[in-house]
Amino acid sequence: MIKFYAHKTLQTADGKLPLDVSFSVEKGQFITIYGNSGAGKTTILRILAGLTDTEKSLVEVEGECWNNSEKRFVLPIQKRSVGFVFQDYALFPNLNVRENLAFALQKGNDKNMVNELLELMELQSLQNSKPQYLSGGQKQRVALARAIVRKPKILLLDEPLSALDDEMRFKLQDYILKAHQHYQLTTILVSHHLPEIFKLSDQVILLDKGKIIKEGTPAVVFSEEKISSKFKLTGEIIAIEKSDVIYIVSVLSGANIIKVIATEDEITDLKVGTKVMVASKAFNPMIQKIS
Repeated sequence: MIKFYAHKTLQTADGKLPLDVSFSVEKGQFITIYGNSGAGKTTILRILAGLTDTEKSLVEVEGECWNNSEKRFVLPIQKRSVGFVFQDYALFPNLNVRENLAFALQKGNDKNMVNELLELMELQSLQNSKPQYLSGGQKQRVALARAIVRKPKILLLDEPLSALDDEMRFKLQDYILKAHQHYQLTTILVSHHLPEIFKLSDQVILLDKGKIIKEGTPAVVFSEEKISSKFKLTGEIIAIEKSDVIYIVSVLSGANIIKVIATEDEITDLKVGTKVMVASKAFNPMIQKIS
């Protein structure tokens, strides 16, 4: 379990902002921190990694103290079991894919971990390539594998897919989820992309102006209580769930979630990530794939 408390005064475009947050994360959970720019999301990840200091803090990871401001104790960065994936990949340009992973491997760890991750992330054919010859999606796969190779207690993801197009982003989400489940990681993601959050997250922490204003499952945090009975809108499917002989299709449109009842025939061409149009007439919602 992670127990986290931190207080830090942030310098923002609107002046000083007190970041004051407290939360806990169960081992093996996938948590997303969501909020407006400048709310303090990345700062939380950096405090966990030991990259940013605080005015007050108490951070414990699986019973080990990482921060304790009262005792003036801060565990050094190199002693923290953390894997960090940034937006800009941060790969070593002079090393090939295999060498980038091997460099991050902790002394004494099983060297077969490199081979295992090359296979899991489908990087075998690229293992001798240097970063300048890789696409954005391939670089991010390497960055993710490198962060995992040391088997960290916490995997931190700071909007790692924000620069990718929708198709590549969706594929990389699959790799992240596969790695998270395979290695039973505790993962904390910063993301603004709601379909991504619904696909990956067990819990969401909603941050606003340095404070946590809501916590819960993605459906609870982002649900809207009222939806008009007559509408036509476009959105993206974030979930398809079977209920007896029908299916419940959840569509994200803007910040709203619309749930549509569909038959097995109607969902034949639909999957999570499909762009659709939802129209309602006389309380009879219809869903149609956008080609």
